Amino acid sequence: MTCSRFHVRATENEQVIVELLREEDEAKLEELWTLADEIRLKHVGDEVHLRGLIEFSNECVRGCTYCGIRSGNRNITRYRMTGEEILECAATAHSFGYGTVVLQSGEDDNMPAEWLGDIVQSIKRTHPLAVTLCVGERPLEDYRLWREKGADRYLLKIETSDPELFRRIHPPRRQDEPTRTELLMALRELGYETGGGIMVGLPGQTYSSVARDLKLFAELDLDMIGVGPYVPHPRTPLGREFHDNRNPIPEQVPNTELMTHKALALTRILCPEANLPSTTSLASVSSCGFEGGLEVGANVIMPNLTPLSCRAHYQIYPKTSRRPPEELHEQVIRSILAAGRKPGRGRGDSLKMQSPDRRFQK
Repeated sequence: MTCSRFHVRATENEQVIVELLREEDEAKLEELWTLADEIRLKHVGDEVHLRGLIEFSNECVRGCTYCGIRSGNRNITRYRMTGEEILECAATAHSFGYGTVVLQSGEDDNMPAEWLGDIVQSIKRTHPLAVTLCVGERPLEDYRLWREKGADRYLLKIETSDPELFRRIHPPRRQDEPTRTELLMALRELGYETGGGIMVGLPGQTYSSVARDLKLFAELDLDMIGVGPYVPHPRTPLGREFHDNRNPIPEQVPNTELMTHKALALTRILCPEANLPSTTSLASVSSCGFEGGLEVGANVIMPNLTPLSCRAHYQIYPKTSRRPPEELHEQVIRSILAAGRKPGRGRGDSLKMQSPDRRFQK
C-alpha cells in the first residue's frame, strides 16, 4: 500500500496500521514521513516546545521488569532531591526559555503528597511555567491535591495496551489495581492535560499489539503521547531475556529507530493535535539524535535538567546522557534548527484544552 493512496482516517483500520508498520520500501516510507510532517505543520506548527525534565527521585516500590530503577535493583544509590534543589532546576528551565518543567520520579509511596504539592505551588508562584507530573500510580486524592496546587499535566504511560504483556512487564501489587486507562480518565476529570505512551519493541510485543496501542491513543484523545524504543537494561529481568533472545515470537516487533519512527509518524497521523516528543530514548539509539523524531511528526523535546550527581542513578535504560544542562540545551537548540524548525514560545499547552466538552471515548 502506498501512503499517497490511503485516506488519513484509513489508519483507524488496524490491518492498515499493521501493514504500514511492516513497510520496508524506502519510497513508501518517505511518503509516510512526509504525510506525518505535513499533518504536524498544519495542526501544531513549526515550533518545538521544550520541557525541562527533573528526575527528582529514583525511589520506587514497583518491580517493573524492564526498568533500571525497579525496587529489586540493589546496584543503585537511592535519592530524593530536596525542594530547594528542584526549585533551582525549575529556575534553570525558566532561564533557558522553557515553558514547562516535568517532575518525574519512581513510584514512591513514602513521598508525601503535600511535600510535592508545595513544590508545585512554589514553582507556579515563582515562574510562568506549566508543571507536568510523572510520578506513577497514586490515590485519587493525591492527584486532586496536586491539581489544586497548580499542576497542569500528568503523564502516565500505558506502556502497552496488551493486558498479558502489561502484567508481565508491570507486575501488579494488588489484584484490584485500576487500569492505566481508568487512571487517565480520572486525571482528565480532574482537569489535567493527560499524557500516555508506549515502548516499541518490548519482548513479546506484536505488530497487532502496537497497532491497537496507536488506535487507543486516538480513542483516549490524549494531549501528550510519548513513543520511544524499548532500550534493554542489562540488570533487569526483561533486559536479560532480550539479550539471551529467550522466548522469541514470530510477530516480534523490533526495537529499532526505524520501527519507532513508523509508530511515531502513525501516531501523528492518528492524533493530529497531540503534543508528541522526540524522546530521549529515541535520541539514545539514533544516529541523528533528536532530529529524526522531529522529521516524522514530533513537536516536543524534553532536555534533562537533573543534576549530574543524581542523573547517574536514574537510569531506566542505560544510555542516559551525562551532558550538563547547559551543553544539552545547546545541543537541543542545534537539533531544532538543523531540522528547519524553531524553539517554541510559551507553555505549549494542548490545543485540545480549548474544547471544554472534550470527552473520553471508550
